[in-house]
Amino acid sequence: MAHAQYISIHPDNPQARFVKQIGQILNNGGVAVLPTDSAYALCCMLEQKQAMERIARIRQVDKHHNFTLLCRDLSEISTYAKIDNQVFRLLKNNTPGPYTFILPATKEVPRRMMNERKKTIGIRVPKNAILDAIISEVNAPLMSSTLILPDNDYAMSDPVSINDAIGGIVDLIVDGGVLSPNPTTVVEFEESIPKIVRYGAGDSSPFE
Repeated sequence: MAHAQYISIHPDNPQARFVKQIGQILNNGGVAVLPTDSAYALCCMLEQKQAMERIARIRQVDKHHNFTLLCRDLSEISTYAKIDNQVFRLLKNNTPGPYTFILPATKEVPRRMMNERKKTIGIRVPKNAILDAIISEVNAPLMSSTLILPDNDYAMSDPVSINDAIGGIVDLIVDGGVLSPNPTTVVEFEESIPKIVRYGAGDSSPFE
């Protein structure tokens, strides 16, 4: 099997030609490893069912796993998640940043992306210049899952190690430098009340 394309990109000023190339691979159904503001994540386009199935196989997750939508900003959030003004304010005050918010999904979200039991979706607005440029290039949110390999407790943070581990089973690895091995802080909203379900790279105090 062909090895993944490996692109080293400037973390603060991502080169436009590389961003365009990454966008093409994603639009063609590719699975990409992309840097975020916490660890690296496995990403694909929302409508690419096969790419999503590949990500689920790499992660070895079941149908109750919450996949996360990486959004440019909160303007897209009401398309995919049901939120009231109180929740919107909390999200606005804490984005962009290393948080994943678990919210009730709208009908726009494909069933395969939801937690089957709870009908929820993860939403994320990361603070990362590379990811921001890629999301702008494809002009749509990306489907993602933190790159934590089976039998591992930590998210992967070094692109060279990622290339060694899974370079043969993804289409693209974008090297944005060595990142924090911390995954995001996950905040679930039940009837608009925040509850931390995983402590991580984000400050948990606004939600406790």
